[in-house]
Amino acid sequence: MLEYTSVLKSRPFLYLELKKAAQLKIQGLDEKEIKYKAIEENIFAVNTETRKKEIASTVINRIEELDMYILDKIVNGSLQTSKQLALYSILKTDRLFFEFMKEVYREKILLKDSIITDKNFNIFFRRKAEQSEQIANWKDYTLYKLKQVYKRVLSEAGFIKNSKKEIEIIPQIMEAEVIEYLKDKGDILYLEVMLGEI
Repeated sequence: MLEYTSVLKSRPFLYLELKKAAQLKIQGLDEKEIKYKAIEENIFAVNTETRKKEIASTVINRIEELDMYILDKIVNGSLQTSKQLALYSILKTDRLFFEFMKEVYREKILLKDSIITDKNFNIFFRRKAEQSEQIANWKDYTLYKLKQVYKRVLSEAGFIKNSKKEIEIIPQIMEAEVIEYLKDKGDILYLEVMLGEI
């Protein structure tokens, strides 16, 4: 089982970077070569060495969870499908984000309640802090940043509409072929988290 991390706060959606790395993987480059390109050729166009390494590490971590079919859909699929699968890569690599999506986002869909409030975030993080000493030791600022990043990731992925006052869930329509593929792969749990029900 994945450990809890707060790494998403500094390495959020990274959609374009993931897409670029997926393209390189499809072209036959391995993770080592992609990392080299990220650091030595600065393919993600960032300013510092530290940032180059952070982004390379995160993006490689995500693409390692994806097979060629999914990588191809990220690179060549519709924008909606591509972004859904980019979010899927985060769900596969970030336990806390996955649990948020399962316990808050999906629950809201099942209850036909399309609004996620700050209170929902706060209750979720408080519950997690009660269950995990690691999260209990995080500073309030870390949780605040995670809340902001979760909103940003979901907004960039097209899963929510974020206004100043509230967050509205945008129900997802996913290609039937992709749904069947993920089901056959045994990833029904991730589908349910993204779609609510299948």
